[in-house]
Amino acid sequence: MNKLESDKKKCGLCGKTRKLIKTKCCNQWICNDYDNYVPFSYARNSCFRNHDLFTLCGYHHNEGHSGDWSKCNKCRESIETEMYVYYGTNEYNFKKLEEVPSFKPKQCATCNKMIIMSEGGFSQKGDEYWCYDCSNKQMRKEFRRTRG
Repeated sequence: MNKLESDKKKCGLCGKTRKLIKTKCCNQWICNDYDNYVPFSYARNSCFRNHDLFTLCGYHHNEGHSGDWSKCNKCRESIETEMYVYYGTNEYNFKKLEEVPSFKPKQCATCNKMIIMSEGGFSQKGDEYWCYDCSNKQMRKEFRRTRG
């Protein structure tokens, strides 16, 4: 690689070289593509949005915490362990969490199906979690109960 190639700016996540911006959280080059996201589509097509919303680095910055995100006790205590691990190790990170805590996956309180929190599709009340299907059944039952 020659000097000209190594000096060229590129997104640290996808490698694109156009329409870049530096992140406020970690000062890394990233696609300036937040506008690609369609509200409520849940698409993961924006490098900037993905890093901002789905990493500990972004969370740490957005919450106004000080110091290094990977050593932040406030972040560690604020986020469910499974999500903390996901936010610290997914593909939207420039630097991944080195000390990854273990966790026991959640299970649906009704059918015992394993719930993968990072994929969504579950609901929670207190310490109980329900998978997508059982959540829907529970909501329909509750709706009928309140409607008489």
